[in-house]
Amino acid sequence: MSIKRFPVLGAYISHITWDDAIQKIQEWGQRHESRYVCICNVHSVVTAARDPDFNRVINSADMATPDGAPVAWVLRHSGFETQERINGPDLMWRYLKKAEELDQQVFFYGSNDDTLSKLIVSINSEFPRLRIAGAYSPPFRPLTLEEDEAEINLIKQSGAHVVFVGLGCPKQERWMAAHCGRINAVMIGVGAAFDYHAGTIKRAPLSWQRHGFEWLYRLISEPRRLFMRYLITNTLFVLGLSKQLLMQKIRSR
Repeated sequence: MSIKRFPVLGAYISHITWDDAIQKIQEWGQRHESRYVCICNVHSVVTAARDPDFNRVINSADMATPDGAPVAWVLRHSGFETQERINGPDLMWRYLKKAEELDQQVFFYGSNDDTLSKLIVSINSEFPRLRIAGAYSPPFRPLTLEEDEAEINLIKQSGAHVVFVGLGCPKQERWMAAHCGRINAVMIGVGAAFDYHAGTIKRAPLSWQRHGFEWLYRLISEPRRLFMRYLITNTLFVLGLSKQLLMQKIRSR
């Protein structure tokens, strides 16, 4: 199954269903292929539009799912009418269920020790037969070459089929791209998924998620941290998308 992709502000986003996304990950993982998956929201595509290096990271990913209602909307209105929003927390949880059935091992990289401990408790409660290969919280600073090599060996020796990376955007995407070919597992950048499933951050109610307002719930929950980020990125997204749609209209004439 080849994955079709469509540019959103220059970031090529995958047109894919939930079932196909999970199937691809489990197939790659079973063969211990070194792959990486980016979960792309408005912040991701705006950052990619402004940063050529990050754009290459996103466009080199084996899968770049449309997280965020606006990104999925662009695909639906560009010929991919059935495209759903495929977000990090739900992708992680759905895959864990499948991994438990298939006896695939998972590794969690990122966040902090307290969150990881709570996350493991939550996962063990929901998926008691899931094999957790390991969990590691790296230092909040650039690693030395020796430290980086030690982390790679730790993940390799764990036997993990899939590595969930929770470092936040764009750090996690850059980390996955830098380690593709060096870690024999599927790496998936899931942002705040560790905190949501650990219970350290409350996620938006399902009704907000279904109507595309999860971003608004986060803004209400953390206004000081997120207000300027959302104001700037959302404005740039609207401006960039307007230009993209105008160019598409001109070309179609």
